[in-house]
Amino acid sequence: MSVRVLVVEDEPLVAEAHAEYTRRVAGFDVVGVVNSAGEAARALGDREVDLVLLDMYLPDGHGLGLLRNLRAGGTMCDVIAVTSARDAEMVRRAVAHGVVLYLIKPFTFPMFRSKLEQYADYRRQLGDAPDEVMQDEVDRMLGSLRVATSDGALPKGLTAERLHEAMDHLRTPPGVLSARELAEKLASSRVTARRYLEHLADVGVVARSLRYGGSGRPEVEYRWQHTR
Repeated sequence: MSVRVLVVEDEPLVAEAHAEYTRRVAGFDVVGVVNSAGEAARALGDREVDLVLLDMYLPDGHGLGLLRNLRAGGTMCDVIAVTSARDAEMVRRAVAHGVVLYLIKPFTFPMFRSKLEQYADYRRQLGDAPDEVMQDEVDRMLGSLRVATSDGALPKGLTAERLHEAMDHLRTPPGVLSARELAEKLASSRVTARRYLEHLADVGVVARSLRYGGSGRPEVEYRWQHTR
């Protein structure tokens, strides 16, 4: 039986991207895509959901507040945090509220797929376990959620440190840069800057458009889409 997934993400384009990623992983079925905590609560009340992909920043409340209310109401579906929140305290609180995996934006499809596959392996082992389990069986089941994976790495030649630096520049108003402008800020080549921008565009963090002006050819600009 497929894992029934609810995507909770406040930015509609990103939400649909996460839903499409989920559909590309065998054994997972998207049963809903919502953009707020209120919509998520209603969706969980009227359909069967096994797994929630939960953004922490929602327009009508925090993801942890939604999770706390769901647990208090007896909803015990599993949750994977899919968020740009990267501070350690947020991770600690998410784990304390029962989040089984934590995926930091932006990410590649291979990284996303690896998290879902880890979760699927955990569910498989849990389903095959006897009514009473031994310590090694518990360790093996929980260990399947903590397996380090390497296929979610950045494209060759890109580093996480420089990617975060590029993101910081893009977050700064007006939130739009060309490869030439980012290259100046990073003190790198235009080719290198474009590779970071293209990666961010591929994972849905920035949007591409053409900038016209002057007598030369139009250049591609990249606009930040994540407000949080």
